[in-house]
Amino acid sequence: MNSEQEISSVQNVQTPVPSPNQSGMMPSLPPVDANRGAPHNQGGVSPFMPPSLEGDIEPPPHPPNGTPLPNVWIYEGEAYDLTEFIAKHPGGQFFIGRTKNRDITTIVNIFHPNPERVKKVLQKYSLGQQGRPEHIHPKYNAPAFLFKEHFNGWRDTPRYDFRNPEQLLNKIKARVYSPEFKQKVERMDFLFNVISICLFLIYFVVQGLYLEARQYMPIYLFVPLIAMLRIALAGVGHYLIHRPQVGLNKVFANIFDINYVPLALVVTDGHTLLHHPFTQTDVDIKKNVFTFMLELPRFYRVPVHTFHKIGHVVTGMFARIIELCILAFKAGVKDMYGSWQLGFPHFLGSFGIHLLLLIELVIFCLYGQFWAWLAQFFLTLWISTFMIVASHDFEAEEPPRDPMASPQWETQDWAVMQIKNSYDLTMVGNKYIDCFLSAGLAPHRVHHVLPQQKSGFANIISEDIVREESEKFGVEWATPQNFFFDRLPALIKHYLAVPSRLAKEKELGLLKEHFHPQALGTTLDYIVKGWAGIGSI
Repeated sequence: MNSEQEISSVQNVQTPVPSPNQSGMMPSLPPVDANRGAPHNQGGVSPFMPPSLEGDIEPPPHPPNGTPLPNVWIYEGEAYDLTEFIAKHPGGQFFIGRTKNRDITTIVNIFHPNPERVKKVLQKYSLGQQGRPEHIHPKYNAPAFLFKEHFNGWRDTPRYDFRNPEQLLNKIKARVYSPEFKQKVERMDFLFNVISICLFLIYFVVQGLYLEARQYMPIYLFVPLIAMLRIALAGVGHYLIHRPQVGLNKVFANIFDINYVPLALVVTDGHTLLHHPFTQTDVDIKKNVFTFMLELPRFYRVPVHTFHKIGHVVTGMFARIIELCILAFKAGVKDMYGSWQLGFPHFLGSFGIHLLLLIELVIFCLYGQFWAWLAQFFLTLWISTFMIVASHDFEAEEPPRDPMASPQWETQDWAVMQIKNSYDLTMVGNKYIDCFLSAGLAPHRVHHVLPQQKSGFANIISEDIVREESEKFGVEWATPQNFFFDRLPALIKHYLAVPSRLAKEKELGLLKEHFHPQALGTTLDYIVKGWAGIGSI
């Protein structure tokens, strides 16, 4: 592949098939003509269900002694070796390198305007064989605690069927990729960029005024204002990690970390490649961002997690970035980024933003303003942490099901599921202001259906199209949820007021929950891990 145009032009496939019903279930595809080919891969196996494991409960484990898995990507059930494509990918090397040993069918279909052309490009890298369990990493090269106990990537990755041109996503794409609407989107993206740059400049002005001219920026104004700016800039970073990871965007996308919560080097994968394609499924690791914190006794969570995150600012994130550099060398820089030169900007941006956060802390201490820094840190951290889970029903109890059972994902309309499983958030009521104040979560349902869009403003002007097409599928467009009044109380109750897992297992009372030796050990370990750069986000 030599150009972005090779995989970006739109091609409409006119195959008459019935529309999904109102429940979001996809009807069976009709017989396919000889020119189009049967709905099976070259091995005669449906690409949307994994071949039998021949009685095995689990796919093969990761090879011992750190031996890497073979360089294989799975698309529609077939195996490809995209190693030579990593450096050529117009969307950036990161997205190809990081999806090695995964099924990329959903990712390709939701992020590319014309997946059929992408498939043609991929054919030159085909291995001429079916994907097998040993091709897929059991835990997606992510920490095991982020997944359910029996999760394995081969069996539990949803295999949506995107071949039906009458499904909701294709109806929406046909309108948003029209030449006229693309021009509108480009104008809104430009406006979003201009405002983002202004916010970044204001961010430094506000801190400078507080430190040097406090009569114009008293602490009661400074703390909420700088918290809002950090959250808004994190929202900018939220959209930057959805853009092609090329050029300077590799550096600037790390502004996502400015609210003290994520590490974009890691979260770009977990958020963009695991959460968005597979929302509310077992692959969606965003559901488990509170996993570590829920190990703590309930009244320890706020102070201990706060101290844990201060550790991230001072030493933890630097340790983590260095560890990721070492891992890149061990795994092979070429296999992850195409070359060291292509991967370096990612690490430069990550180190730069975390150095900025540390320098800010040092400067505030030198000015004798540590408590002001701590106040804005606390407010930013906790609002941002709850925002992560505010736009989905992650706190809702899931109905019990057999952990070894595989849902019939191929019958589901992907876009319908995205809308049903997402909330739009409001902060003050204006969509364009809320887009920044919510870190990009205000136009959230559109963002989930069109994750390739480059800005929140593009999401906002696309809402009418998404809403109109959704109504044709019988999908209700729910009223947006106010973060402070509708979502925050429920989240605080669910994540901060419940007993620790140890207390539930051992049926401990309130005092024993907090002073049990195992609970104290867990608390100390949690603090140390923060300063070592270990965390669930």
